[in-house]
Amino acid sequence: MHDDIIEVELEEEPIELCKLLKVLDLAEGGGHAKLLIADGYVGVNGELCTQKRKKIYAGDTVHFDGDTFLMSAAENMVQREQHKAPAPKAPKAKQAAPAKQAAKPAAAKKAKKKTSNRDENTGRKPISFG
Repeated sequence: MHDDIIEVELEEEPIELCKLLKVLDLAEGGGHAKLLIADGYVGVNGELCTQKRKKIYAGDTVHFDGDTFLMSAAENMVQREQHKAPAPKAPKAKQAAPAKQAAKPAAAKKAKKKTSNRDENTGRKPISFG
């Protein structure tokens, strides 16, 4: 067992655990990294972790093969924005539509015709080798 802590500077945050193992050359490839994680060879912050795509941030520690890796932020680190769900909108009270708008027929709306460049016989899109 090694007692040293190896500091790793993250240039992007977060990074997925399986990608981190590949970048640190602890796994031969993505499939190997996922297998190591699923089999319980990797710990995150002192606990066993089997989540292959666990998000790792600066300040987290990763334990693998007797080594401890401490994640730290690089000076020029790029933080990816988290995908946030839009806030639910309050339902609008329905107002009576003016008489002019209600009188318009549905046929007055222009229907966009979807043009497809697919082959009629096979249904495939054309391939260009240009």
